[in-house]
Amino acid sequence: MPKRKIPGKRKENDNFAKNILAILRKDHSKPFNYKQIAAKLGVDDPSSRNQIVKTLKKLQGEEAIQEIERGKYILTPSKNYVTGYMDISSRGKGYVVVEGMEEDILVKNKHLNKAMNGDMVEVYVFKRRKGDKIEGEVTKILERKRTEFVGTIQVSDKFAFVECQGYSMYTDIFVPKSKINNAESGDKVLVRMDGWEANSDSPIGSVIKVLGKAGEHNTEIHSILAQYGLPYDFPAEVEAYANGLNTSIQENEIKKRRDVRDTLTFTIDPKDAKDFDDALSFKKLENGNYEIGIHIADVSHYVKPGTVLDEEAYERATSVYLVDRVVPMLPEVLSNNACSLRPQEEKYTFSAIFEINHKAEVLNKWFGRTVIYSDARFAYEEAQQIIETGEGKIPSNISINGSEYQVKPEITAAVLEMDRLAKILRKNRMHNGAISFDKVEVKFILDEKSNPEGVYFKESKDANKLIEEFMLLANRSVAEFIGKQSPKKTFVYRVHDEPDDEKIAALENIIKRFGYKLNTLDRKTTASSLNKLLQDVVGKKEQNLVDTLAIRSMSKAVYTTNNIGHYGLAFDYYTHFTSPIRRYPDVMVHRLLQYYLDGGKNAPEEKYEEYCGHSSDMEQLASSAERDSIKYMQVKYMMDHKDQEFLGVISGVTEWGIYVEIISNKCEGMVRLQDLRDDHYVFNREEFAVIGSRSHQTYRLGDEVYVKVKNADLVKKHLDFTMIGLKK
Repeated sequence: MPKRKIPGKRKENDNFAKNILAILRKDHSKPFNYKQIAAKLGVDDPSSRNQIVKTLKKLQGEEAIQEIERGKYILTPSKNYVTGYMDISSRGKGYVVVEGMEEDILVKNKHLNKAMNGDMVEVYVFKRRKGDKIEGEVTKILERKRTEFVGTIQVSDKFAFVECQGYSMYTDIFVPKSKINNAESGDKVLVRMDGWEANSDSPIGSVIKVLGKAGEHNTEIHSILAQYGLPYDFPAEVEAYANGLNTSIQENEIKKRRDVRDTLTFTIDPKDAKDFDDALSFKKLENGNYEIGIHIADVSHYVKPGTVLDEEAYERATSVYLVDRVVPMLPEVLSNNACSLRPQEEKYTFSAIFEINHKAEVLNKWFGRTVIYSDARFAYEEAQQIIETGEGKIPSNISINGSEYQVKPEITAAVLEMDRLAKILRKNRMHNGAISFDKVEVKFILDEKSNPEGVYFKESKDANKLIEEFMLLANRSVAEFIGKQSPKKTFVYRVHDEPDDEKIAALENIIKRFGYKLNTLDRKTTASSLNKLLQDVVGKKEQNLVDTLAIRSMSKAVYTTNNIGHYGLAFDYYTHFTSPIRRYPDVMVHRLLQYYLDGGKNAPEEKYEEYCGHSSDMEQLASSAERDSIKYMQVKYMMDHKDQEFLGVISGVTEWGIYVEIISNKCEGMVRLQDLRDDHYVFNREEFAVIGSRSHQTYRLGDEVYVKVKNADLVKKHLDFTMIGLKK
């Protein structure tokens, strides 16, 4: 009679095998003997040790593990180990993104093994059943994306916890009482993660800096900067170096430059601008053509490689434009003084000077260092006034907000002619397939304490477009000048890849709900139909939604030495030459351009590619900080309007809520499905809607609805709305 198998025993053996494999998998490059495995399993009785030895032999026989030395085992090498970046959603689900793999790897919370959002990880890949999604278990954290976090601290008698927002964090950070750095409950702090013990649910950290009380204005603004690792103040040695520079205009330096001080020159900038890094000059030539100069602050004259000033500018890589302040890339002595092309002052510049005919065709071009004298400074509104009143006449004065301004006739004539040329340049660009993204910008009217008193929208008018077209001309021409040289020269390009087909298909799927469509036959028809879409939605309730979705469907523009052209502008060559006060890549472009003008050999590509990568990363961080500051100010603004009813457009629908963007101020908040008490609503992905189970009441993407503010959370920068109902 065969011996009866004991079910419980088989299950116990299976568990041993599973646990042993988990140990070997977690550190699959390190060999283990049975004693080490027993210690990991927390067993030391003879029966368990014997069972471990038997299981190891069994797994070896199944070729699941290998004995590489007497009694020492490792997991059999497998293709199931891959490396990628962890992406954890706001709802706690993890995915590992692996380059070259079409499908992301799902990692359930229990298999994260202390990995956090953005970490580079090694993951063991498996499928439970045929047809299932690929799943994985993190076996090793190769590189932490970040070890410093911003959060709100709660202090108890013996320890503290920091709750961190905005990082897709699924745990708080434990801080021993000895490491809270005098923080008090309710403070916003910058905390460093010092380690994460094997059996602990939370990492251990220490408070580096106390930012202030959560919810206070300066605390929240500084928290945004700290969250993205962006600096605020300049180190003392950088300020001292900048203040020690000789910023006077020297005769011996002028002799090395093209002197254009006698040419009519002016700036056009936002009315509240403090730094003016570009100026335009205009001269009518004897042959009837025009000499137009685009003059850019010569930052590279002051910021020399290898200095503390250059190192700080490189690390920052960009100025950061928050709602109530600018965090500059360069100290004020340069950004607002020496490098700012202020009126009635001589300045060193780097220039692109063009001979252009009546048809806006470029006949000749020149690049090099110059010295200029700015005759006048205009705000965009003032230049716009010249353009609008100058149709058919040359105004001698303009009126802005009830104040009269005297303007020299030669300047108004120059502005009007350059506006005419700019419109031809823009028309040609659009004809060649450029995409016109004139998205409305939200701006706030702030009181003396930086509290928002009102909201207004900044739109791009003719004066803005005049400046834009000539800056684009300079950027494109500089890139062409270097890019077309043979042999090939290392250079910094601003590139923009073609949009992803899947993103365009997703955009098409959404806009058809509003009655629009795209022609995606080829690159030119796609660009043309995108432009038509963006024109068709102007003034419609869905404009901001469609503009946002169209921008998201595009690839991100980046800096690189590998030129692939700029899809959005329809340029084969493009760079950033025109804003070195606020962008480090422009400083690199100036240096490289002068180096090649001086006959220099090819610059090291690998070095500049690394610089480009850093600049692109910092630009992305600055952009995120700027968006967060707008969200913060929107929430702050809405806190004072809790009793007001607003008309909004449904801008997003998910399984947990309806996102609504208020038409009058572009503030976005969420109506939670659980707060819709009149019915049980179910998310319908195909319909971009939530539908009531009993009433069939439907809230669909693009619908106009009335809402009220239910809750405004300054710390989380989040608005909750109460749904009043659909607009009839």
